[in-house]
Amino acid sequence: MDYSNLITPALGILVGLLMGLTGAGGGILSVPLLVFFLGLPIAEAAPIALCAVALASSIGAILGLRNKILRYKAAGFMAIFGLALSPIGLWLAPQIPNAPLQVLFSLILLYVGFHLLKQANNQIKGVPDEKRQSPPCLINPSLGKLQWTLPCARALMLAGGLAGFLSGLLGVGGGFIIVPALKRYTDLPVKSIVATSLGVLAIITGGGAIFSAATGSLNIIVAAPFAVAALGGLLMGLLLGKKLSGPHTQLIFSIFTLIIAISLLIKGVLILNA
Repeated sequence: MDYSNLITPALGILVGLLMGLTGAGGGILSVPLLVFFLGLPIAEAAPIALCAVALASSIGAILGLRNKILRYKAAGFMAIFGLALSPIGLWLAPQIPNAPLQVLFSLILLYVGFHLLKQANNQIKGVPDEKRQSPPCLINPSLGKLQWTLPCARALMLAGGLAGFLSGLLGVGGGFIIVPALKRYTDLPVKSIVATSLGVLAIITGGGAIFSAATGSLNIIVAAPFAVAALGGLLMGLLLGKKLSGPHTQLIFSIFTLIIAISLLIKGVLILNA
């Protein structure tokens, strides 16, 4: 019996649950889970992960638009540069051996895990956020819109481009880049930052998934059940999130992320040294 028919949707539900409970960051575990449980190389797992993140983030972006908290001009601007660099990452991924890609992915995952762990620990202890200088992208109080300046445009362009490149190369959504960038370079409230990030991710990952399908690098037989199951898991996670969300949930997620990252790193290093 081919258990992949059961494993694929089960993994999708797990990823969706994590996304619903922790925000879009749960999508970063799509690739390592596909690598571990289905034995896929990262270059093949990445487009599949993009489909799941694209579907889930699109729902979040639509909700953000409906609630009028998504900054669609900023999201569109960042997504333009992300879409420009995403195909480069998608093209480059098959050119790089799988082991170095695994090591690179695990290092990024370690960074994300440690960052989330520190953030959750500070929230549990009640440590206030560090004071920062005035960001380049400020909201005009009279208009309620972002004031566009050259430093603001440059910061958002670089963040969007980097998120797009890594999205194509590794199949990550890029939320771990977009959210911190919006926090650092704008004075938007947190809810608006999350919604805007989902808007950027929906466009970048959606474009990446379409590009993968057009070039024949997307395994639709695996991607379809994985993405649909992830959407179902997301909806369940959103319902459970009202009771389970918070710093303690993020703490558990960060520890889980670190375990996956260390396992992926060990596996990649062993292959490199074989």
